[in-house]
Amino acid sequence: MTEENRWISKKITKEHNTENLAELKRIWSEHPESERRTIIRRDRLLGELAPLRSLGDFRYKWPADILSKVAEPVIGSRAIPANYYTPPYLTAKPDIYYHRLTAKDKFLIIASDGLWDTMSAVEAVRLVGEHMKGKVFFNPLKLPQKNIQLGDVNELLLHRKESLKSKPKDRNAATHLIRHAIGGTEYGIDHSRLAHLLSLSSDVSRMFRDDMTVTVIYFDSEYLRQCPA
Repeated sequence: MTEENRWISKKITKEHNTENLAELKRIWSEHPESERRTIIRRDRLLGELAPLRSLGDFRYKWPADILSKVAEPVIGSRAIPANYYTPPYLTAKPDIYYHRLTAKDKFLIIASDGLWDTMSAVEAVRLVGEHMKGKVFFNPLKLPQKNIQLGDVNELLLHRKESLKSKPKDRNAATHLIRHAIGGTEYGIDHSRLAHLLSLSSDVSRMFRDDMTVTVIYFDSEYLRQCPA
């Protein structure tokens, strides 16, 4: 947050996908020149997988003979991707980033690409900032001093009544983000859209949204004091 109380987003990681030229160069350097045209097709690893690093996804890591013995009896011929010549094509090795925290750093959003496919970092930070502001209204009103005047109490109540308009539906900021990612429109939350997309079966839902995992970590000690988990 700036001195003018404006939220600023700072992205501290880079995507492991085909938009990251360094990732493309890394993968190309790990395989023969003859595979240059087949490793990345349609902006996907071997034409299938969007992320270029991943936990699991053994179909892009194990030797072909092991996939043939172990995986093919279970999932059939698609167990081995096309043009699968020199595995492993996929790694789980992470990139490590460092950021020195300051008093202006209020929270960190960690989320899978399912969230970032639907909103920008700027929008996500704005939503969490608004959630922090509105979450205080889940707590009962506390008078700032014992000998407060009736007029001051009235002013506090009027301010709280007006501010309650920004009270979020969710106590949890991660849930708040997912609600907006799935049901958000330029006019606010469309609850019919939200209910419809959440009710889709797993084989259909991937056509409309990806899986979403979100965690919000707070660094603002004053906020944590006012709004404990």
